[in-house]
Amino acid sequence: MRWIDKIERKYGKYAIPNLMYYIIILYALGFVVEVASPDLYDQYLALDAQAILHGQIWRIFTFIIQPPTGSFIFIFFSLYLYYMIGKMLEYQWGAFKFNLYFFSGLFLHVLVSIGIYLVTGLNFSYGTMYLNMSLFFAFAALFPDVQFLLFFIIPIKCKWLGYANGLYFAITIIAGFVVQMGSPSWYALLNFGILAVPSNSVAALVSFLNFIIFYLMTKRNTFSPKEMKRRKTYEKKVRMAADRSTHHRCAICGRTEKDGEDLEFRFCSKCAGNYEYCQDHLFSHEHRK
Repeated sequence: MRWIDKIERKYGKYAIPNLMYYIIILYALGFVVEVASPDLYDQYLALDAQAILHGQIWRIFTFIIQPPTGSFIFIFFSLYLYYMIGKMLEYQWGAFKFNLYFFSGLFLHVLVSIGIYLVTGLNFSYGTMYLNMSLFFAFAALFPDVQFLLFFIIPIKCKWLGYANGLYFAITIIAGFVVQMGSPSWYALLNFGILAVPSNSVAALVSFLNFIIFYLMTKRNTFSPKEMKRRKTYEKKVRMAADRSTHHRCAICGRTEKDGEDLEFRFCSKCAGNYEYCQDHLFSHEHRK
């Protein structure tokens, strides 16, 4: 993906660092809105092509605040999970590519929604559910051996959750177009949390395609979380060493040339070894034998 690298070199300075932090704040705001007024999001904030083309332009941006869950029990866990996933993806790809991944997913939803409405007259309303799930898809593909506690008890590797996520996507994409609404199969899928409607199929397909593009772009440059931690530790030590690097240090008081421009340092010829002293201790120190 050399063209993305070229774009990054030119526009990378405009990327929003720690993007997921701000997205989580928006999700928290969306949760408050959902609790305070359950119908407000669908009526005025959700992605609705017909409403957008009739002047409600803000929906292009406001649909992003839909939280990953409406449950008081799971909201904090969900926000923490997506924050952790977003941070690791940003560290893996860099701020620019993570920004590009997230925002391209958003605007693909907008373009597809408006395009379908203009061509077919069908007005699909979208939220962020499948975009969020595609974040986990990317995380599972990049870090397959990371373990989660299923139901807070059962340890399971991320790759297996990724396969389950992929199966959910596949069924959603297919079922929305082939399963008749209200049929026994439709209700059976609903019991498993799959709402088989065309709008969900399109949203899942768009999110999946967005994931595929970025997975192909990054699959050659993956690091395990342990390697990432070692890399962070190494970079931190290098920065600390650079901060501590000095040419002169007094063997008595420990002052360096960074402690004052007027400080002078000399080696003592009578001390055994290379001991250096500032002007305050050069003649008053006890010689080392």
